[in-house]
This record gives sequence, C-alpha cells and structure tokens, in this order.
Amino acid sequence: MKDVLMYCHKGSGNHGCEAIIRGTMNVLNNTGNFKYTLVSENPSQDIEYGIGKKVNVVKEQNPVKKNTFKFVKAYLDLKLKKDYTKMNDLAYEEAMTSINKNGVSLSIGGDNYCYGDHSKYIMLHNLSRKYGNKTVLWGCSVDEDRLEIPEIIEDFKNFDLIVARETITYNNMIKKGLTNVKLYPDVAFTLEIDENMEELPPENTVGINLSPLIMNYETNEGNALASYEKLVEYILNETDMNVALVPHVMWEGNDDRVPLKKIYDKFKDSGRVYMIGDYNCTQLKAYISKCRFFIGARTHATIAAYSTCVPTLVVGYSVKSKGIAKDIFGTYDRYVIPVQDLTEENLIDEFKWMVNNEKSIKNHLEGFMPKYRQKSLEAGKEITNILGDI
Repeated sequence: MKDVLMYCHKGSGNHGCEAIIRGTMNVLNNTGNFKYTLVSENPSQDIEYGIGKKVNVVKEQNPVKKNTFKFVKAYLDLKLKKDYTKMNDLAYEEAMTSINKNGVSLSIGGDNYCYGDHSKYIMLHNLSRKYGNKTVLWGCSVDEDRLEIPEIIEDFKNFDLIVARETITYNNMIKKGLTNVKLYPDVAFTLEIDENMEELPPENTVGINLSPLIMNYETNEGNALASYEKLVEYILNETDMNVALVPHVMWEGNDDRVPLKKIYDKFKDSGRVYMIGDYNCTQLKAYISKCRFFIGARTHATIAAYSTCVPTLVVGYSVKSKGIAKDIFGTYDRYVIPVQDLTEENLIDEFKWMVNNEKSIKNHLEGFMPKYRQKSLEAGKEITNILGDI
C-alpha cells in the first residue's frame, strides 16, 4: 500500500474542492491500493461533509516548537539573512511530512497557481521534495500569463508529473518547454451521485449557479447579478420552466448563497423559483443531474452537469472553463460566456440557443461522456508509474 498526501486544499465548504478529493480517490483506487492523508486549511469542514470518513485529515498549519534546533536555525536565518523561508516551513512541516517517506504528494488545488500568491504553493512543493516524496501537480488549469513568471515555471519543472485537466493549459505548458505534462480530464467527472437528500428539483427545471468570485472579474460592478436576474425573469415570463438556485461554495466571504439569495428574494413569489440547501458534492451532483438545463459559474458545478449529460452554459472567468468546454464540444463558443463579456442580452441569447439545440447537445454529451469519464479514470496509472520507480 502506497501513501498519498493531498495538499493545497482549503476546505470542503467549497464542494469543488471536495469533489476533487473524492474524484482523486476514485481514480487512484481504479489502479492501485493507496492510503490517503489530506492536508487541509479547514479540517472541520472536511469532517462536516464526510471527507473525514474517507481519509486521514490533518491541519495544514501547526504551532511551531521553539525549543528545537530547526527553530533556532530558522530564527537566525530570519534575523541575520532576512530569509523567511525556513521559518515559514516550520508551521507547515508537520503536516507535509505526515506520511511515510517515498510516497506521493499531490497538489490538488486545481487552479491555485492562477492567483497572485503562488509563493505558498512553491514552498509546500519544496517541503514535499525535501522530505523525499514524489510530487504531482494534479488536475491543474493555469492561465497563460502565469506561465510567464520564472519562479512558477521553475517550480513546475521540479514536479515529477503535471496532470493538466484541459488542452489549453496542456498546450501552453508544452509551448513553455515543460516535458513532465500529461493530459487527463478533471477527476470530478468520475464523481458518483447520492440521491439521499431532502429535496430534488421538479421536472422541467433550469439549475442556476452564481458565485461572488466571478463578480471580481466583471467589467461593470453589479453586471453579473443583473444579467442573471434578467435571465430568470425571461425564464419565468417566456417559458414554463422552473428555476433552481444551486450554491456550490459555502465559504465566508465567498458564499454562493449571498448572490443567489438576492435572486430568490426577487422572484420567490412566483412559486417557480427554488433555493436549495447545503449538501455534499455527491448530493449536489444528484440534484444538478435532475435539471433540464444548467447555467453555472463554479467549475465543479458545471462538471456535475456535463458529466450527467445536462446541457450546460458556463459563465467563466479563466482558462479552465474555456478549456473544459473546448475538450467536450470542440469549441467553447456558445458554451462559455466570459464574465468580462457578459451582458443581459447575450446571457439570454445563449440560453435560447441552448434550448433550441437541446436535443443535439444532450445527444453529444450522452455519446461523449462515457469515454471521457473513462479517460479521467486512467490518470491513476500515471501515479502508479511514478511510484513504481521507488
């Protein structure tokens, strides 16, 4: 049995993060026998949503023990050389070395390197390397401009393996000369569904997901919410469909329920708009699978829809939404609206197009998804291969 450490996980209150963990275990269990440890910023969330029953959850940061040689050396480096590296390492070292040496450490954050503070992820990667683990950047998407940052490229070269989850990221990495990259679909495409929940949508329902995160990328403040409200108004006035508002991230300061509640409050008197509660990712996938259409901002909410063959329109902000849609349909045009380009008119227009092409989209997904999910399952052999060298 080989040890697997999963890190760069912020907590299962983001059900996309939860889906990556569950999907990773599906994929690796398909090819070998592994023991899992999860390094988490928020272990209580992982316990709440059932991840603690699947893996050993450890806290990412721990108090630094000051009566050690390592602390003294780190302190001297800080004071004499102004080098914070060793001091930063100490808080994370216990978690990052909590499996046997010569296991594998998976950086599972998906798109962590797309954001400003990449130094932490480089530091965690280096800790794993120094400890003796094989290291993998697992199921990633990386915006092209981030690949222009020298320290990111150098860090990527030092992974034993990079698994990109869509071809835009994969091709950009190859162009930058990285030779350790493989291409496999996001592991969440393998996620099972669990219908053991208190509510499922009525027939003929449009599932809708909106996140505060995409609002950070909108061109004009309030545009995303206003566009979604106009779409719901159109659905209620011009169709006989219901609307289900589906939150997928429940983090303080980044909680999908905040903008969705505004939509719900505006249209609740219609009797056709539903705001669903908080469930784990397998239950949310069950709910989404029952929708006729899905419009979503969170990547793993839309993956839940794609993988259950629900015609889906994505409101995206980065390479991941375009790349995944392109790999599924051959193009992201009409399947992804960048939030930077979102208007009340084009959101309604693309929804109309999806409705008019419902049968062909659904037929495509039903023919495409079995092989795509199988391809995702095959990513586990890459981990088995690198561990085979030990």
